[in-house]
Formats: sequence, C-alpha cells, structure tokens
Amino acid sequence: MASRLLSVTSRQAQKLQKCMSSSVSKTGAREVVGYGFNGQHNYADRVDFPMPAVRFLENTPDILALREKEKGDWKKLSLEEKKALYRASFCQTFSEMKAPTGQWKSVVGITLIISSLSLWIYMAMKTFVYKPLPETFTEERIQAQLQRMIDIRVDPIEGLTSKYDYENNRWK
Repeated sequence: MASRLLSVTSRQAQKLQKCMSSSVSKTGAREVVGYGFNGQHNYADRVDFPMPAVRFLENTPDILALREKEKGDWKKLSLEEKKALYRASFCQTFSEMKAPTGQWKSVVGITLIISSLSLWIYMAMKTFVYKPLPETFTEERIQAQLQRMIDIRVDPIEGLTSKYDYENNRWK
C-alpha cells in the first residue's frame, strides 16, 4: 500500500513538475500572448486566472502549421488538431486542474501516524520517566480530605460546604 501511495504521489509530482517547469520567467521560443497573472511572462495553470502570459509549448513547425490552419474555418479542423492546438497553449484542462488528487489520504495517514507516535511516547514517559502519584491521590485520602473540609466548614456561603446539609449529614 505504501509503494502504491509513493507511486501515485510521484506520478502527480512529475505531472505538476512538467506543467510548472515552464513557470520560470524564461520564455524561450514560446509565444507571449497576454499580460499574465502578475505582469511577468511565465506560465502557470490556475483556475482563478485561466489565461497565462505565454503558451505552454514552444512553436514547432507542426504547431505553426496548425496555427496557420486555425486562422481559417474551424469546421475544417479535425478534433485531434483542435486538441493539439489546445495542448500547445495549455498544459491542463479545467477538469484536470480541478480533479481530486487523493492528497487527503496522505494527510490523514501522516496525521494518524503522528498521533499514534505521540501516544506511544506518552505511554513510555508515563511508564519509565514519571514518578508514581503521591499517596494523597488515593480514593481514601480524597474522601478523608473532603470530610475534613466538611467538618471545619470551609467556605460555607458559596463554596463546597454550602451544598452540605449538616443536620442530616448528607449532601443537599
């Protein structure tokens, strides 16, 4: 399962690296087609800003021939040619950008691993490091302390002993 998670994660990282590798400000032989997100000539697939400043791929003779053909009637272009033109301008479609990546699985897994490690560390510290609780924390000592507070009537107006009925020796 871990190897599958790593392979899926590495595939997603390679895909993002492919799309984002051209996000540096060097345009090379790519055509500048607009202002861009922040005024720089770089490429980034963004849902909130769908028009990057430069095209995704550099101009090759095949792409240039398609660009000349697209200036005419689009009905004469085949579906494959339209897709090739789109992929020359953009790395991902909107559905590819919005597609779930499954990253939540790794986040939940890492969170559970960290939580379980912290519980194991706590149990080890409790067993091997901390001293045992003092004897005043035993149930008999707690009851004796409570009875002593009742006997000396500690804070009888609003405190603990205000809820004790001294005539019938019971709690109200």
